[in-house]
Order: sequence, then C-alpha cells, then structure tokens
Amino acid sequence: MRKNTLCVLLVLLSPLVSGLESKNQQQEQQQEQLAADDKTIIVIATRTDSDAHLHIGNVDKISVEEISQVAHVHIQELLQRIPGVNLQRGNGQEYLPAIRSPVLTGAGACGGFLITEDNIPLRAAGFCNVNELFEAHTEQAQSIEVVRGPGSAFYGSNALHGIININTPDVPASPRASLGIEIGSDDFSRFKAQVGSRNTDSDNLTSGYNLALTVAHDGGYRNDSGYEQQKLSGRHLYSTKDLVVNSGISLTHLNQQTAGFVLGADSYRNSAVARSNPNPEAFRKAESLRIWSRFEVPLGDISNSATQSKIIFTPYVRLTDMTFRMHFLPGKPLEENGQKSLGFQLGYYSKLSNKLAWSIGLDSEISDGFLKQTQINPTEGSAFLQATIPIGKHYDYQVDATLVAPFLHLDWQFLEQWKITAGIRYENLSYDYRNNMLSGRSREDGTECGFGGCRYSRPNDRKDEFSNWSPKLGVGYQLDNNSQVFANLAQGFRAPQATELYRLQRSQSVADLKSVELDSFELGFRKYHRQLSYEMVIFLMKKNNVIFRDSNFFNLSNGQTKHRGVEARIDYLINDSFNFSINGSLATHQYVSDQLLGEININGNDIDTAPKRFGSAQLQWAVSDSLNTELEWVHQGGYFTDAENLHKYEGHDLINLRVNWETDHDWQVFARIDNLLNKKYATRADYTFFTEERYFPGVRRSFFVGVQWRQDQ
Repeated sequence: MRKNTLCVLLVLLSPLVSGLESKNQQQEQQQEQLAADDKTIIVIATRTDSDAHLHIGNVDKISVEEISQVAHVHIQELLQRIPGVNLQRGNGQEYLPAIRSPVLTGAGACGGFLITEDNIPLRAAGFCNVNELFEAHTEQAQSIEVVRGPGSAFYGSNALHGIININTPDVPASPRASLGIEIGSDDFSRFKAQVGSRNTDSDNLTSGYNLALTVAHDGGYRNDSGYEQQKLSGRHLYSTKDLVVNSGISLTHLNQQTAGFVLGADSYRNSAVARSNPNPEAFRKAESLRIWSRFEVPLGDISNSATQSKIIFTPYVRLTDMTFRMHFLPGKPLEENGQKSLGFQLGYYSKLSNKLAWSIGLDSEISDGFLKQTQINPTEGSAFLQATIPIGKHYDYQVDATLVAPFLHLDWQFLEQWKITAGIRYENLSYDYRNNMLSGRSREDGTECGFGGCRYSRPNDRKDEFSNWSPKLGVGYQLDNNSQVFANLAQGFRAPQATELYRLQRSQSVADLKSVELDSFELGFRKYHRQLSYEMVIFLMKKNNVIFRDSNFFNLSNGQTKHRGVEARIDYLINDSFNFSINGSLATHQYVSDQLLGEININGNDIDTAPKRFGSAQLQWAVSDSLNTELEWVHQGGYFTDAENLHKYEGHDLINLRVNWETDHDWQVFARIDNLLNKKYATRADYTFFTEERYFPGVRRSFFVGVQWRQDQ
C-alpha cells in the first residue's frame, strides 16, 4: 500500500460521510430514537457513570467484546484502534507512548500520560514508569477508556497529553465462569480464567465477587527475549440502600529477558540480524500491588433522580518494585527502584436539577520511593568512558512525596441544546530527597574520576515543591439526540519527576526545573448511530517548560514545542454481515524554541519520532451467526529519527487477520495471523551520534490459536 493512503482517506472523510448519510437517511430516521437509548457509559470523565454521547470532549471506549476479539499479546495491538494513539512496541511487554504527541523518549518523556486502573493511578505522582501499562490487567479488562489531551479537573499531574483508564471486570449480575487456553508462534502460551457471582438476600443486601487470572509465557521472537507474566485482579461488592462498597485488588508480576537495538542502516531487513540480541544480559523484573475500596453514600431523597447527591470516598494502597539491566547505557548498570503509596480520592457530587450538577473533591497521597543504580563490570569503550563511569554504586537515594489536590467541577445545561462544563484543579506536590551516598560526582568511596570527574552526580539532601493550577472549560451544542459539536480549552501540567531532579550528571548539582505546562484547544464534531458513527477533532497545543537533556547532560526545562492536527474515526455498519471501521491522525509536532545540537538550531524542526500520519482500519465479516472474521490494516507513517531531521524511517503497513468461531453456547475457538504478508519492518527506529541508525525489529508473520469455555447463568 502506498504510504499516502491514510492521508487521502482523511482528506476524503467529509464527502464520504456526507455520501453515506445521504444513502442511509431513511434508515437513520427510523433508528434515531433507538440509538439515543443505546448509551455508551464511561467513568473517565467524572469518576462516575456518565453518557459518552453527552461528554464535551473526545473520549474513546474499547469494549470487552473488542478486547476479547483482538486478544492482544501486547497493549499496542489494542490501542492502535484509537485515533491519535501511537505506541511503539519494544521488546517483550515494553513500549514507548504517544497520545496526541510525538513518541516521547529520554528526559521529560516519562509522566507525559496518566495511566489509571479503576481510576487509581498506576504510579504515584513523581515516580512514573514509561512502560507502566504492563502493570495493568488489560487482557481481561471490562473496558478501556482513552482521553486525548488534558483531561477534566478530576485528573492532575501527568494528564498532559492523554489519559488511559483500564476498568477491571465488575461483579457480574449472575454467576459466570470462563477458562481459555491459547498457543502461538515463538513458544507463546497463555491461560485465562475468570469466575464471579452475586447474591441478594431478603433484606436487599447485595454481595458478590469476581476474580480474573492471566498467566502468559513467550519464548520471544528474538534470541534471549522471552518473558513470564502473571496478573490477578479481583472485585468485591457490598451494597445496601444506604451504602455501596466496591473494592478491588490487582497483582502483577513480570520476569522478562530483554533484547536491545540492532545497529546499522536498515539492519531490521536482515532476518538473521532482526532475530539477534546484542544484549543477552539484559532483563527486567517487575511486581505491583494495588488495593482499593470505593465507599458511595447517597444523600437526601434518593427517589428523586433530578436532585441527587452523594459522597464517594476511595482509599487505596499501592506497591511497586522493579529491577532491570540498563543495557542502553555505557557500563550497563543495574537499576533497582520501588514505591509505597497510601492515598485517597474524596468527592461530593450534587445534582441540583436535570440541568445543573457540580462536584467538589480532594485527592491526596503520600509516597516513599527509592532508587539504586549499581555497575558491576568495567565500562567498555573509549578511555573517557572507562575513566568517568566507574564500577560500584552510582546512585542510592530515597524520596518522600506528598500530594494534595482540591478540585471543583461544574456541568450546566443552560439552554435546551447548549451545555457548559468547567472545572479547576490546584495541585501541590512536595519532595523530601535524601541521598544515601556521598554527594557530588565522585566514586562510591569518594575517590575522584579522571577527565574532571565522574559522569554521575548526586545532589545534597534537599526539598522541592511544585504547585500548579489547571483550569478547564468546554462548550457543547447538541444538534440532535445523536450529534454534537464541542470545543474545549484546557491546561494540563506535569511536575518534574524524581529521577529528573535527583539523578543528575556531570557538573550539575541542582536541577532547577519547572512544571511542564500544556495549553490545549480542541474543536470536534461527532455522531453516534447504530449504523453510522463518526468523530472528527481538530487540536492545537503549545507546551512550555519542556524538560530535556542538553549536550552537557544537564536536565533543563526551557524548551517549547507546538502540536497541531486532526483526528478522525468512522464506524459503518454496511449490512448485517459487514462492518467497517477506520481511524487516523494527521498532525505535526515541532520544536519552537532555540536549542543547538552540534551546530544545528532545531527551532522549527519536526520532533523526532513524530509521524505525521498513522492509523488503522478493520473490516469485519459475520460469515454466519457463529463465525466472524476481521481483516485489519495498520499504517505507520514515516518520521525523522533525530532532532536535526537528517535521518528518517520510511514507515510501514501491516495486515492482520482474526477468526472467531462459536461452536455452541459455551465454547469458542479463535485464531489469528499477525503480519499476514510477512512484512520486514521496525517497531521503533532512531538515530544517535554514538550508534547511528538503530532499530527494534518487528515480529515477522506469526500464528495464534486458542479455545475458550464460558458459562453464564
């Protein structure tokens, strides 16, 4: 397929939609009221159930049926179905994220997106992990919701370029159980199980539970690149007329061998090189635990739906621990990090009438994090590297963090077709940093390195504090029951992360960083209909205080970037047998501040790893009541691999095929072929002065087959 295909499809979007609407006008009129009753419920907007059709702003929801159909091995396979989301798959379960942004890497990249599970952030503010989605139980999620750009006042730091919320399976209305087994190429195997039940006694006391387990093994496409992963999530419900308590627990464990970049121009095209692993010593071990309870107390006359109020209080505990070999650094040191957090979300929700509702609340948490970096082998390479990167401990520190964030949110239907949503959030994040080693840039024992000092620098004990206001304003106009025009003004922010403040290099002893701020405007139009749904959103964003590492390896925050583009999605039910979906993004992401790399000022350049276009399309064919197929096209546009815009990856197109056969009411057999045409491609390409071109090779054609038993009563 030609690389311009997606761009042409987006340009043709408006006349295509008009033609489809004209062709199906009578059918739409007949089904309009039915569509109005077919609500899509989301929780990402206000942390409570709301109608996605009436939400002011973009929001996408991936249903449990779609999650089951895709049966993703890696979360990138699922999220590529959403416009504006472009995850670059790394080795095993690793990835680099992009939501309405370039693929963010290096200093300032981690923490640009807020990832939550059941509305609880996976990581504490200030302690992000760029790969943190592998700590969520996405394989058996009830749904996944995505907001592109800054979110509402209910979300603060890290909700900069976007939010992803994973909803774990709720307690079922009636008993259910399922078992599934899957095998595939490269010694892949996976086992899934789920069981749940609910009971209501004569006093209207309802209780129930749900447990979901996923155990996966992957031998790895490349040498020494397999992994073992286990995930367990559970829910419990206790409900009376005066109190509803939903509780949840999530545990994850990952033991992964890691394959690094292959080097050399177009090296991913060589099959032998693509399967090689220059870093067989690399690995990652990660564990996480989250426990939460959500107490919902109705207030006032609960029989009057027009004037309801309630208090929601959600305390939670969160633990993470990770060890991995930093194979991408000289000397290949070992990093150990972990966090312990205790927090709560408190909100008062009041519906004064059918046209006016408001919420006020407070989020707060305390966290204790640590990080150690240790090198056991001598550094290879030049005399400079050997002299400045010593054996021994490089960093050993602890950080106590406290977050306090009050917020206010308002929804007002001020005319029959007009709605305003507004909110503001204030957030204060404070750090108390303690260095457990000698301060400065010496060796662990205090001796000096050659060439002016060691590469790694440890600040003295210190305290830092960051405060931010985050205002939001949205306006929506309801054209009819199913169509809406909306506009949003929002400001997102991201406080500097602990690693950016205290993991310094060379002569930098203090990182005087500011919070990253992003000003966002979006204008959109969408229509929900059972036969034809579509959405188009135009966005303009300016990001200030961008954190980056300069040529002296100093962490600075005086960069600026600009982001603008259009995102589109169409879902068209052609007839009872065929359904067509397409999504795409056409955008530019640029540096707009002076910064010299070598002798080149990159002001005005495209940001590296920022494809102008990408997207996917799916054609589903219901062959019969029991047999369904899906043919998927995935397009990745070309992008520059360096900030100087001197090197480029040309992009790629992939085809995937999925088949699902329900043999009877309880049994299902499924199969899929990824990369059907056996394309040679790179999931990530970049360029550095030291290594030149380097790539993560994409997996060649691979096969998967599985069977699932499910019983619902």
